[in-house]
Amino acid sequence: MLPVSIPSPPEEFSKLSLGPLTIHAYALCILLGIVLALWLTGRRMRARGGDSDLLWDIVIWAIPFGIVGGRLYHVLITDPMYYFGLGGQQAHWAEIPQLWLGGLGIMGAVSLGIVGAWIGCRRSGVRLSAFIDAVAPGVLLAQAVGRWGNWFNQELFGAPTTLPWGLEIDPEHYNFPASLPPETLFHPTFLYESLWNLLGVVVLLALDKKFALRRTALFCCYVIWYGIGRTFTESLRLDAAEIISIGPLSLRIHQWLAIALVVFGSLALAYVLAKLRGEGKDSLFLPGREPAARAAAAGTDAPSSNTERQITKDDEQPPG
Repeated sequence: MLPVSIPSPPEEFSKLSLGPLTIHAYALCILLGIVLALWLTGRRMRARGGDSDLLWDIVIWAIPFGIVGGRLYHVLITDPMYYFGLGGQQAHWAEIPQLWLGGLGIMGAVSLGIVGAWIGCRRSGVRLSAFIDAVAPGVLLAQAVGRWGNWFNQELFGAPTTLPWGLEIDPEHYNFPASLPPETLFHPTFLYESLWNLLGVVVLLALDKKFALRRTALFCCYVIWYGIGRTFTESLRLDAAEIISIGPLSLRIHQWLAIALVVFGSLALAYVLAKLRGEGKDSLFLPGREPAARAAAAGTDAPSSNTERQITKDDEQPPG
């Protein structure tokens, strides 16, 4: 093997046993991605007049919905034959809730996560459109970090390659294609997608700073960016997926869905930009749910902003 190839981690690195507790590297990558997404989204929401409490009121709904949606996508769309024993295979029902083994579909996670975000936004008085625009770069950041979980699990790699950055896979690993020689290197699709998503974070932040995109326009840019990258990586991957033929094209189901994301995102972006031409900035809050309106309804004075209130010198002086 080439000395500059990318090694996969030893099997013992993919999980750490602490007595009866087993910590999986895949789960740690997902958690780290969520933490970084919350950090970035929190900064963006504070810039729009929100605060960390408001963010947690929403994500406490969005994150669980997203995890369930991601798992359902993997089980029902990616590999239903394996989990349900279709086509004469043995069923693996017990593995459905075992997230640490890998298998979270980002398309399902985002789709159902938006449902959870909608519930949280309605309860918190926040516009869903404003929230998903604020969270879009953070979602890409979470995906960039989460993809490294595939590296630890030695899964979802691409076709054989002779490129110097080819990925080594343990020949004894159950994901290694049995028909290939042990020294085969593979496209590191996890790395391609991670780098593409990191670049996307920079692009989305730059677009938002330049054009102040609103009313889901920035989220549409996220959908387009992710769809383009996923279309490419899906063309390289070797893992099992249903092949769907439409006309002369026979593509993996995830590739068709990625292409659909690009088309849908482009149409939605054009519609939003045309409809909102000349309109003012999109408020973070629903009408009547702004901090000032809430304080007035409660009979209290509203703070000047949702960020921490500044203490003036007069406030520090003792009375009298």
